[in-house]
Amino acid sequence: MMAGLNTAGIPRTCSEGGRRCLESAQEGQRYVMAIHGGAGTILKSNMTAGKEQAYRAVLEQALQTGYAILKKGGSSLDAVEATVRVMENSPLFNAGKGAVFTNEGRNEMDASIMSGSNLAAGAVAGVTVIKNPISAARAVMEKSQHVMMAGAGAEKFAKEAGLEIVDPSYFRTEDRWKALQRVKAADPDKARLDHDSTLPKTSGIPGGAHRDDKFGTVGAVALDQQGNLAAATSTGGMTNKKFGRIGDSPIIGAGTYANNATCAVSCTGWGEYFIRLCVAKSVSDLMEYRGWSLQQAAAELILEKVPALGGDGGLIAIDKDGNIAMPFSTAGMYRGSVTEDGKITVEIYK
Repeated sequence: MMAGLNTAGIPRTCSEGGRRCLESAQEGQRYVMAIHGGAGTILKSNMTAGKEQAYRAVLEQALQTGYAILKKGGSSLDAVEATVRVMENSPLFNAGKGAVFTNEGRNEMDASIMSGSNLAAGAVAGVTVIKNPISAARAVMEKSQHVMMAGAGAEKFAKEAGLEIVDPSYFRTEDRWKALQRVKAADPDKARLDHDSTLPKTSGIPGGAHRDDKFGTVGAVALDQQGNLAAATSTGGMTNKKFGRIGDSPIIGAGTYANNATCAVSCTGWGEYFIRLCVAKSVSDLMEYRGWSLQQAAAELILEKVPALGGDGGLIAIDKDGNIAMPFSTAGMYRGSVTEDGKITVEIYK
């Protein structure tokens, strides 16, 4: 259970059974960006010093990239796209270069982006040759009359929009390939998130899919100097997924949402639960219709609603005043933020 509310009506920092809710150290302090690189059973005891440093380095690089844009007066849309591209280009995260393999031995990626100023949004799903799916999502938003494109059609559109197209072999990494083989050897009919678990637990969703040790989806939210919010999310989906499965990451309102009147949100976790609860939009709705703070609304979805259905994961969110919330119901979440003065904070464990 949560530790309760402080005198300002904001949830205190809480941790019980792997749950965590972060509250900004100074209420009202204006943050400009937050990012995540996935949530799950991320334990320091299982992390080598070299691997931890590698994760921290990419997260810091991503934050520096977005901050440089915002500091110069650039848009939040430019910032979140550029930031997510940094993580897509790293094999450490389950997005872009580090995407996991499907049952058929393919890398199929999803991404979405949304502007809080006008509620414009774009998404791609099941793409296999677009180097940076987040840029394809933005192209759908700005260069088409649609919100979502999928598969070969999305790839044709991205090529015509001038985006970089690569051979599918670009996305192949040995670690991800070995993970697929381990999953198939353990249970060929089950799909897992990012890396296979040594002690998988079945979830409550139809089909009995396994819960995994880590969710590697990446995302960014930002508030720019003009007061505009934006959110972006990108993922490689589930290891050993079949039948063209799509999670919450490319679905506006489930994995991504932004509205200048409330907040910008990017989610990571077991997508089926986030879709069923429309998690990202629900955070915004609680703020708009109930008058809740960002911290209250985010905690309600991640620490109460999602676990109640049997799911877990986390989200990052920033409200119109620059306050950040980064709740997660797992043992850890790769996450970070940067303030107006350029101070970067990166955290991994609870």
